[in-house]
Formats: sequence, structure tokens, C-alpha cells
Amino acid sequence: MLGRLLSLLVICTLTLSSIAQCDGTRYRNLIFPEFEVTSDILYGSNINYLGGEQDLYLDVYEPLGDTEVERPLVVVAHGGSFVAGSKTGQDVVPLCQDLARMGYVVASIQYRLGIPIIGDLNTNAKSAVVRGVHDSRAAIRYFRKDVAENGNSFDIDPEKIFMAGVSAGGFNALHVAYMDEESEIPLEIDQSQAGLGGGIEGESGNAGYSSAIAGVVNIAGAIAHPDIMNNNDTPVCSFHGTGDSVVPFDTDVLTFFGIFEVDTVYGSQAVHEQAELLEIENCFFVQFLEGHVPHVDDAQHYDTLRSITSNFLSHLVCPEVELDCNYRQVEVVSDLEEIAMEEPLFQLWPNPATEWIQLGSIDSRELRYSILDVTGTEVMSGIYQDDIPRISVSDLQNGVYLIRLESQKGVRTLRFNKRS
Repeated sequence: MLGRLLSLLVICTLTLSSIAQCDGTRYRNLIFPEFEVTSDILYGSNINYLGGEQDLYLDVYEPLGDTEVERPLVVVAHGGSFVAGSKTGQDVVPLCQDLARMGYVVASIQYRLGIPIIGDLNTNAKSAVVRGVHDSRAAIRYFRKDVAENGNSFDIDPEKIFMAGVSAGGFNALHVAYMDEESEIPLEIDQSQAGLGGGIEGESGNAGYSSAIAGVVNIAGAIAHPDIMNNNDTPVCSFHGTGDSVVPFDTDVLTFFGIFEVDTVYGSQAVHEQAELLEIENCFFVQFLEGHVPHVDDAQHYDTLRSITSNFLSHLVCPEVELDCNYRQVEVVSDLEEIAMEEPLFQLWPNPATEWIQLGSIDSRELRYSILDVTGTEVMSGIYQDDIPRISVSDLQNGVYLIRLESQKGVRTLRFNKRS
């Protein structure tokens, strides 16, 4: 009898927690002022394209001070044409940080890179994609293994794991979502070659656990062929520029480094035509006349990407939240009830900035600031008591930065772009 009561109590507790998480604010707005990062977690290893053993690492972003358990997990893969890029790159880190501030657990993963230009470039490029997919699946399995064997260190819900990827990472994410049969691995791939075996799951670690995902966010990626998509398959949300010269927007030949023709790939337009045909739930934001991954250095495009991504994911986490594929302003939710919503606590301009940024506060008697780069490293800090503080940023490298502002009224973290 006592055992039944305890089981009922656990079920009721988890149900109430789920209801609390689906309040229409969490997973859609920035409800946490800060996040924390656990860096360089070993999740697997495998043979790289040079024949050497390579350890694989990931960084985990979590909302600081969160008390919820069974949180959705988003696994994120960076871009770089399968030859470059990093889990700490500016193409992925801002989104990881903001999703964590919305209440998600986010893992930015490293995966094996490298495409030999000697030999059959088409086969070598496809082999690089297979390595990336294998590593991505191993990262997903890592978290399910942690739930089963290590007490769920990151308090995730193993039934609500999603994947997002940028450019090459988008290739990874789409193929994790849709390449689910060994017969769909390209025939050119020599699966007897070290580092390429193991079927669709690969041999990068954490065998025996599922690598299934509940949704995929594709940012300027592509797929080998839309025929690998099936009816009512994994929901997909994509962003792609119509003028993308790196990864085709629709169906076209992929050109490596703008020189070497590789093979025909199917970009986001083709993916979403197939999704519509198969009645797969989907969102598609077309970045008209834009090139490759404009969100990296354009604040407006990043804001749109963040908004629609949170719309899409929050619907999959909380089905009672209606799917909205349109732009919605992401709010910074404050617990400071005395501050009216229409009266912002802090302001920053211009953005993007070239030489300086100017700060405005409704309480500028003393304003503390610290500027962080995308790795979370503090690069500047200070205290202002001027009415309108002005900070020189001319010495900063171009890129995306966070500035943490603190006054007697509260704390807020803003994002700005530095450009020359």
C-alpha cells in the first residue's frame, strides 16, 4: 500500500512539474537572467579521417538557479563545412545561451571534422557527413545513458530531446532526424573503414541507448535526398537565405570552397516541400536575398531565428501551446514587479556598435557592467555613475557580445554586435 502511495506521489509531482513548465512563458521567453556552462564533457570517441583516435567533447548550458527537473534538451551542432568550426563558435553559442535562459538544457557538441581533397571528393564529403551524424547520435545517447546510469546529472526529460544545427551542423541534424535505416547510408561509404562502421548509429560511444529526437531545427543545412523522409516523421523548423552560395537554398550541386563540385543536395526549400507533402509538422523562415547564416552578424536575423525557434520548440515541449511560425518578440521576464513592462530597466545603443555603446537606465545612480565574449569570458568591466554611461568598444574584436548590467533596480543581460 505504501509503495502504491509513493508511486502515486511521484506521478502527481511530475505531472504538476510538467504543468508548471508549460505556463506559456517558460521555453518562450528569457525567464532566467543568467546561465551556467559546464565545458569539455567527454561524450565519446572515434577514428577521425586521418586514422587517429579522437576524443569528443560537448559543453552543457543550463539556466542558473533553475529548480525544475525533466527539462527538454537541445543538442546543437556548429557549422564550418565539415572542415572547421567549433562548439564555442559564434554561429551557435548565442542561441545556446538564450535557450538556456528560456529554461532548456543545451549541449553544444564537437564532432569529427576533415575532408581529404585527395581522392574522390564526393565520397570523402559524404563520409564527413556520416562521421558527423554518428557523433551527433553518440551525444544524444550520452544523455540518455546519463539518465539511466548516472542519476540524470542534467535533469533532462529523455523523451524531449531535440537537435539543432547550423550549416554543416544542419546536415548533421537533418540526417539524425531522417536517416533512420541502414539502406539510406550512401552506397559510396565504405563502412568497413575505421570510423565509418556501425550502421546509422555509428561507433562513437554510448551504445545501447536511443538516439531518436523529437524535433529538428535546421539553419542553412541540407539533406542527401528528401526521399528518406517519411509520413508523420520528425517535426522540422528551418531558416535559409535565398542567396546562400555555400549551401543551396533548394536543390542544387554543393560546391566545396566555391571551387570543387561535390554532389546534388536538397536544401531547406526542398526539405519543407517534402514535409508539406508528407504532412510533417514544420516551420520554414525564408531569409529573402540573404546569404549564408546571416544570424551570425545581423542582430535582427538572430532575433528572428531565436523567436521562431522558441515558438517551434515550445510547441513540441508543450503541445497545448499553438504552433506559431511567425516572428514573436521574445520578452525578458523580470521579477521586479515595481517596474512597468513598458519602461525598460536598461537600454543600449547603437547596436551593432563600432566605436562605443551608450547605456541608459531608469536608475543610473550607479551602474555596474561586465562584457562577456561568446565563450563566457569577461573582456571588460566597470562602474558608471554618469546619467548616460558611454563605453568604448573599439578594441573589441568583431562579433557577438553579452553585457551584464546591474543597478539598484535589478540585473539584465543584453546582447550587442561589434562591427568595424
